[in-house]
Amino acid sequence: MHYVIIGAGPSGVIAAETLRKLDADADITLIGNEQEAPYSRMALPYFLVRKIPEQGTYLRTSAGHFSDLRIAVLKQHVSQVHTTAQRLTFADGTQLAYDKLLIATGSSPVTPPIPGIDLPGIYHCWTLADARAIAQCAVPGARVVLLGAGFIGCIILEALVKSGAELTVVEMGDRMVPRMMNERAGGLIKQWCAAKGVKVCTSMRISGIAADGADALRISLSDGSCIPADMLVAAAGVKPNIDFLQDCAIKTDQGILINRQMQTSVAGVYAAGDVAQGLDFSTGEYAVQAIQPTASEHGQLAAKNMAGLRQALHQGSVNMNVLDTLGLISSSFGLWRGVNGGEMAEHYDPEHYRYLNLQFQDDRLVGATSIGLTQHIGILRGLIQSKISLGVWKERLQQDPSRIMEAYLAASQVLT
Repeated sequence: MHYVIIGAGPSGVIAAETLRKLDADADITLIGNEQEAPYSRMALPYFLVRKIPEQGTYLRTSAGHFSDLRIAVLKQHVSQVHTTAQRLTFADGTQLAYDKLLIATGSSPVTPPIPGIDLPGIYHCWTLADARAIAQCAVPGARVVLLGAGFIGCIILEALVKSGAELTVVEMGDRMVPRMMNERAGGLIKQWCAAKGVKVCTSMRISGIAADGADALRISLSDGSCIPADMLVAAAGVKPNIDFLQDCAIKTDQGILINRQMQTSVAGVYAAGDVAQGLDFSTGEYAVQAIQPTASEHGQLAAKNMAGLRQALHQGSVNMNVLDTLGLISSSFGLWRGVNGGEMAEHYDPEHYRYLNLQFQDDRLVGATSIGLTQHIGILRGLIQSKISLGVWKERLQQDPSRIMEAYLAASQVLT
């Protein structure tokens, strides 16, 4: 049996390791399209501020890790998948046969349609090569503009601030992290960043970028103002890497369509991670969740099913994000926007940067948002994922959301 995995990120690496545990004699090939050892994009900000060396971004730090597991690692770009012939074609024209295939190609940054976006001095913090270039430019006093204050943008934001750069953030939404925070929560993060010396422009777009001398940029904003910059870092969202499947029998929508066994529309071909449109625990629908916990879960489940463990059904991934923005911890879980006909409870303490929002459907917690309340993070996820009936504790939480720990313990005791 020859298992081939396209994609050397967390999902692909975990899948390869799981396959080796389940099938000691199989051939396993892991394909990455960068000339780097498999690494974690989530570690790049730590590399930017020199908390870790390049090797610290590697998913597995032992030099012989993959060879010891007899996992062949290829550095190739897959240009086409031939599902009938069970063969891959690489960009250099060579081919590779497979018996079972996992597509874990992840996602790529979106390049917004802004005049001048392709000028020198503009980067996505998405690859190690990007991080090397940004690290050279992000020095004390450098004028840096960050396009996008979403989840990825806010991770990069912290690294840029710690580099000593003078940072301006431009976000077209009316708040920071608009896809994981409501108006109050996103507003608190903006207030926190401003107090740390970061200029944050929300409800603002970049309308154009022009060269301003040899090594500088002039950033034009939608309100008519301009910002001088030495560098612009774009973090305007991501999209699944599915373009190479256009002439393929594998069905796609937002991402690659999969079932609960992580299998695509083609027998013997599976998908996992940012590229996969998998089951959402909260909605029961199929969606792309471009977050590392989902990628890790997908990779392990895909490997189990590839190895023949058919009872390994995907129960759905909980949409969850935990973010550290200059020391302020924020999190969102599940249906944090709430549901039609649902109820909510809210605690808002802007003076101390504390916020907790609970969303209910009947007497169950289905979503939550928190700022500055780290002790509740595991409890919030546990209540949502277990679908525990809160009973009388729903009303008590509506009166005082901070009693979430008591509610969890009481509800858990009822179950036991």
